[in-house]
Amino acid sequence: MITSMTEPLPSFAKHDGVAPASAPVAPGAGSPPAQGAASAVDHQGWGTKSRRRLITEVLLVLGVSIGQSAVYSVVSLLDKLSRAPISQGTSTLNVVRNNREFFDFTYQILDIFFALVPVMLVFYLLAEPGKSVFRSIGLDWRHPLRDGLAALGLLVVIGVPSLGLYAAGRAMGITTEIIPSALNQYWWTVPVLVLSAIRAGVLEEVILNGYLLGRLAKIGLGPWAAIVLVALLRGSYHLYQGFGPFIGNVAMGLLFGWVYKKWGRVAPLVVAHALVDIAAFTLGPALGFGG
Repeated sequence: MITSMTEPLPSFAKHDGVAPASAPVAPGAGSPPAQGAASAVDHQGWGTKSRRRLITEVLLVLGVSIGQSAVYSVVSLLDKLSRAPISQGTSTLNVVRNNREFFDFTYQILDIFFALVPVMLVFYLLAEPGKSVFRSIGLDWRHPLRDGLAALGLLVVIGVPSLGLYAAGRAMGITTEIIPSALNQYWWTVPVLVLSAIRAGVLEEVILNGYLLGRLAKIGLGPWAAIVLVALLRGSYHLYQGFGPFIGNVAMGLLFGWVYKKWGRVAPLVVAHALVDIAAFTLGPALGFGG
């Protein structure tokens, strides 16, 4: 399953830690409220602000990353449907940015770098004093063997069926022709495609699982409600490829969300995702994709 988010498009108050001053108690005033009552009132006030703040934070993060891609994807799908049957459309994932080799290479690298800025933002938002954000979401080297085996298992589970799903979608007329790469052949083409695949794995898995599932839990969603919502979001930003990839990516999202909730490690998800995309981007025609 090719999981590049969208067709290439043109670029485009936390508590400060200072305790509030206590109001003076007038002489002869009655006893302060009971401890339980005071806690309940304070929790109610701060809890409401905290939840609203988290919702705003999530919307802003999605607005500069995957949520934006989902909106463009839906518009792209509508555009394709308005022109011809979806099966006659094409979706090119890695495109030429400039006809001159040096500038094409430069644009490709810049595109990969700036696409990862939202990931850096998420790391910043998840950071807590004295704790490693990488350790907290399981993006570290503590369990290389277990993570590697898990990634290979996920690769088999999602990689092989995705080829059949793509072929079935094409036969049913609900999937566009997917062209993983239209880049010219230079010495840097394959390395750039590999970096592009890694970018997709890091961006999507860190934001969707490492960040969004945790934030939705703090907002108040149950585990499976959050997993389903995130899976639908994953599918939505693949709609420009047609309805087959939407279904496949929702299924992938359900599996990945369950795996993350069970083991709390995003590393195997990133590796599995990147390996799927590396195979698709570099071996597209051999795997049955357009090219």
